[in-house]
Amino acid sequence: MELLLWRWSTTAQIASAVVIAVFFLVLARSVRRVELRPWVAAWIANLAALCVTITFWFWQPNSPLAFVMLRSGYFFAKTLFVLLLAAGAWRFVRNPLPPRTMRIAMVALAVAAAGAAVVADSISKVGVVQSTVTAAVLGASAVFLLARRVPGAEWLAAGFALRTLLAIAETMAYATQLRPGDGAKYREIGIFLAAHSSFDTGAEWVIALGCVLALYRTIQQELVQSNRELLKAKEVLQELVDRDPLTGLANRRGLPAILRAVFPTGATVFFFDLNDFKEINDSYGHQAGDDCLKGFARALQSCFRPEDHVVRYAGDEFVVVAPAAEPSQLANRLELLSDRLWAMRAEGPEIRFSVGQSYLAAHGEPEAALRAADEAMYRDKANKPRRLRAV
Repeated sequence: MELLLWRWSTTAQIASAVVIAVFFLVLARSVRRVELRPWVAAWIANLAALCVTITFWFWQPNSPLAFVMLRSGYFFAKTLFVLLLAAGAWRFVRNPLPPRTMRIAMVALAVAAAGAAVVADSISKVGVVQSTVTAAVLGASAVFLLARRVPGAEWLAAGFALRTLLAIAETMAYATQLRPGDGAKYREIGIFLAAHSSFDTGAEWVIALGCVLALYRTIQQELVQSNRELLKAKEVLQELVDRDPLTGLANRRGLPAILRAVFPTGATVFFFDLNDFKEINDSYGHQAGDDCLKGFARALQSCFRPEDHVVRYAGDEFVVVAPAAEPSQLANRLELLSDRLWAMRAEGPEIRFSVGQSYLAAHGEPEAALRAADEAMYRDKANKPRRLRAV
């Protein structure tokens, strides 16, 4: 019966190992994530360890050297399996080990496996040694993941913990076989040892699920972070698109959003145009013209309220939208602006302007108010003489 259980259990574990190894190979090829590399290698190593086991049972070598070589290969592949599982979990918290360190670790593992193969000269001793190593490595990894609270690693830690408990039980069961005559007293232990591969298979599926979920959580976090960065970049680009690079004011593209914002409260709309601006450019140069535009923008910002929106509409045209204010409440702002520009005359050409204003009632028509202010500005410009005076 125990032999039948062993055959069934081992067959199930081999089939499971093949499926998991193929799955991780396909997954690694599909998503191409470096985090998967140790886990792919781990499941291949697990499959290799099972192949060594099958070779032993079918070959049944009589040569001590062949037996030592098979034990060494099993120790190496199975220990490599658990170490790579732990290394894969480690990569979610720390940087991977350098390749040189990994090569040294592989050589050390090969030497240790050879030494263990010489010491463990029976199947029971092999079981005790390998189960102890598995319990130590995966148990420490489970504690590490839980202590560091690695996001998305709960299932992986649970799989490690489950496999650790099984490894402890297997160690104790194999240990009973080391004392002559004791193993025969506990038939249940023999049945457990014959069937434990099937239990290991269940734990390994939980570990495989944990690996996938940990990777998925990492990808999800990266996507969320990328989305945040894209939204920030979009805001920056939108700011660049809606912002005039010369004056730093909102430009014409930003005006619709401003008008939508004042739609519930109403606003007073001012439309400004600099007088004789072309002559300033022609007489003093375009740099002087740019300085006049920047100076006029600063003057508007200083003379109107902080909550008022100042917009460079086009060329030498500016718009001010004063929310929740009627024209009578802002009458002195134009006088302040004229005084401010007069005080700035020593910095360059005299800056004069024409202005029109209109009132946008709450829930009114923004385009109509803007058009009315524009028309009023042209009427004001028509009533002013053309002149250019250097100061």
